[in-house]
Amino acid sequence: MAFAAILADGSIVAWGDASSGGDCSAVQHKLKDVQQIQASGDAFAAILGDGSVVSWGTTGFSSNSVPDDLKNVKQIQAAYNAFAAILDDGSVVTWGDPRAGGACDDVRDQLKDVQSVQATHAAFAALRADGSVVTWGDPGAGGDSTAVQGRLKNVQQIQASGGAFAAILGDGSVVTWGPELHGGRCEAVEEQLKNVQQIQASSGDFVAVLADGSLIRWGVSGSSTLLEGAPPTTSA
Repeated sequence: MAFAAILADGSIVAWGDASSGGDCSAVQHKLKDVQQIQASGDAFAAILGDGSVVSWGTTGFSSNSVPDDLKNVKQIQAAYNAFAAILDDGSVVTWGDPRAGGACDDVRDQLKDVQSVQATHAAFAALRADGSVVTWGDPGAGGDSTAVQGRLKNVQQIQASGGAFAAILGDGSVVTWGPELHGGRCEAVEEQLKNVQQIQASSGDFVAVLADGSLIRWGVSGSSTLLEGAPPTTSA
């Protein structure tokens, strides 16, 4: 376990298990004007003010192997052993364990106009400007969305649990994919998932907030309505 904090002057303080990124002394001189930090399971990646990236933590076949020419980065997302960076031009660069999302070669030509990226423990899902979704990484962790790809249109938001993804569409409905154990199947509550405003996730469950304030849960803990929304008001 390790932590890293950005100080007011843009420098970094890290502490905890050195093998998980708790010691940044080897790159401390590079950690200036830091804008953002992301953590994988064994490393940290920091975006500097000039759009370059500095990483520290476990070395070798891990998420600490930042591409040498990486620049113009505006956002980073992390799986357990991999990172994905969105560049200013909307393309994506990945590094880390290729089995866990660290390689996106098979979908690289689709990764254009990317607005955001979400990650499970071993896969990524990118939301493009046209509302389509591109996935890669471990198929057993949501890295394969083939079964629902035809429904992933006009996507507004994506949320990730430990091993599955849930997407809110423009009409307020929800599409999920990945292992059922992590919330990748929502058939039991699909009829209730209407007018969804946002979704939050734990490792194995999703909870959707509906427009009326209702909370709908599905995943490893089962499917249920956690909170009923207020009934519609009527005027005399």
